[in-house]
Amino acid sequence: MANLKAIRLRISSVKSTQQITKAMKMVSAAKFKKAQDAILRMRPYAAKINEIIQPLAKSVDDLSQNPYYRTSVVGKILIIPVTSDKGLCGSFNSFVIRETMKFIESQQALGRQVSLLCIGKKAYDYFNRKGFQIIDKITDISGNVPFGKIVPYAEKVMNLFEAKEFDEIRIIYNAYKNPAVYITTNEQYLPVQPADNQKEEPDLHGRTDFIFEPSMEKIIDELIPASLQVKFYRIVLESNAAEHGARMTAMDKATENAEELLYELRLFYNKERQAAITKELLE
Repeated sequence: MANLKAIRLRISSVKSTQQITKAMKMVSAAKFKKAQDAILRMRPYAAKINEIIQPLAKSVDDLSQNPYYRTSVVGKILIIPVTSDKGLCGSFNSFVIRETMKFIESQQALGRQVSLLCIGKKAYDYFNRKGFQIIDKITDISGNVPFGKIVPYAEKVMNLFEAKEFDEIRIIYNAYKNPAVYITTNEQYLPVQPADNQKEEPDLHGRTDFIFEPSMEKIIDELIPASLQVKFYRIVLESNAAEHGARMTAMDKATENAEELLYELRLFYNKERQAAITKELLE
């Protein structure tokens, strides 16, 4: 009978865990819907800015005068890993941390000095524990992330690059694809990579000659900082949506595993109970 009691306690414990995973799945689903809506709204805006900038940039004779296109050699790189503040989201954080560590090692092998700006508590805790140079951190971004909270950090990064503190800035994050799939991405943030210089066939039917005031260069100088702010914000939103999708998927799988375990425990309990009753009858 003692064995039956232990099994009943085990069943009760698994049921409680299953209730928790179900609740967490529902919470993650609600947060995911908001995060998904945010990134789906942001993507067309970010794409449109790039669509405007790229043709203008191709028409400018010398982009090297723009501080965000300019390349310099100072032997220092800033890496921005983007993780979550909390766990229970499968391999979401470990993929970013693993990719970041791999990239850090490759840069150190080239003799470059590496600094970090960590987005998410998981990234900060890990790299701070490892003793890396961290210039700043951003946390509390798993909920509704306002544009105004992210812009100051984007501007700080842009100012550091403009001041030639770093010759390259890269962001490593999980790009959202769908609720169950994200792609760990290592993306160059600065310097801005110019569009392919290959000339396209002109569209003679829809061609329009524009007059730019004050000048094409001035317009690009205004648009590039805005596009970089939007890009930084888009990446945070991408990671946010991927995080909640990963957590929702992880909790769904945990709930399924709990159901399978409950089935096995109930089956085992019934067998043990039947054996105990048979033993009592024989005695």
